[in-house]
Amino acid sequence: MERPRKGPLVFLSLIVRVDRIDWVIENCRLLGEIGEQFERTQPFRGLAIGTGIHLEPKTVALLLTLRRGGAEVVATGNLNTTQQSAIDYLSAHGVRVIGGPTSDPIEHDVYLWELVRTRPQLLLDNGGDLFVRYLEEPYDGLLGGTEETTSGRMRLEPFRDRINLPLLVINDSPIKQFAENRHAVGQSVLESFIRITNKSTNGKRVTVFGYGACGKGVAANFRNAYSVVSVVERDPVARLEAMLDGFLVPDRDDALRSADVVITVTGAEGVVTAADLPLLKDGAILANAGHFPREIDAAGITAAAEGRVTVLTDGHMVNLAGPRPLGNSIESMDLGFALQARCLEAVALGTVGPEACVIPVPREIDESVAAAFVAL
Repeated sequence: MERPRKGPLVFLSLIVRVDRIDWVIENCRLLGEIGEQFERTQPFRGLAIGTGIHLEPKTVALLLTLRRGGAEVVATGNLNTTQQSAIDYLSAHGVRVIGGPTSDPIEHDVYLWELVRTRPQLLLDNGGDLFVRYLEEPYDGLLGGTEETTSGRMRLEPFRDRINLPLLVINDSPIKQFAENRHAVGQSVLESFIRITNKSTNGKRVTVFGYGACGKGVAANFRNAYSVVSVVERDPVARLEAMLDGFLVPDRDDALRSADVVITVTGAEGVVTAADLPLLKDGAILANAGHFPREIDAAGITAAAEGRVTVLTDGHMVNLAGPRPLGNSIESMDLGFALQARCLEAVALGTVGPEACVIPVPREIDESVAAAFVAL
């Protein structure tokens, strides 16, 4: 396959979207090395890879890397995060894209079903959407695939026996946990909050729901930006860790009462709802950094709040929705997507079997990706 043209990168403005995509591809150095190897080894020759993932510039770099390995790639996006510039670029470079940007769950469901019904041999899933639909309409020829998120792993674990195929969970890799979730998500959520609201963080009282890897990053970045940060965490052990890390750990209701900003990053549903409005300050700002737009009941709160509080990006992922969405840093996604590429390669070549169903990335893949990145 012909590689995307590498022309001069003209930065008159980052709003020139094609230049931004070229910039991202050029700076995904690890994916670039993997792509060069894939051109020689062709691990996906004769195979189709189907994916429902956020379609933005870093994802473009991943999908074109898979194309270099001989794959036919069929893609659709996620709710409210699909960027038309990414669709245009992928379509111009041999990737079939189903649907377009949408925040309508019904329309999104149609796109997901259309993708699954193309019967790809590998699924690169994000939130469990594709594998759940595969279980509703199984077909011959599926070799397995990957799942990007914790939300998807939680959704797919009960179906492990029914799937009975290799399915590697990228988010359970320690590299993904510290490089992308803790460091990059924290940075991008802070950056997105400032960009979208144009408000300062200094002295703001910020309540973070969830103290997993992403929650740790969000809490740390807002503290580093001079906010007073409280953590709400149901797990007593994680709550203790947050306290020993120097965060306030008040009861849930007290944390909401004090908050100027509330950020959810739990993977759960209904974390903050209209029932919490009596606890919230007038002018409070709510944002969700979790995968699914269900952590904050944006519609219910907006309808009942009568302008008292603001829900950013209608409860969708705040770092990949809203104006000029940039998402996580290029370097962090280069690492995470290198894991994706290597895991899909392992499934395609049969080096992992059905016993590797909804399990973390194999240690040898973690080690090879880590060593390659350090050596860049």
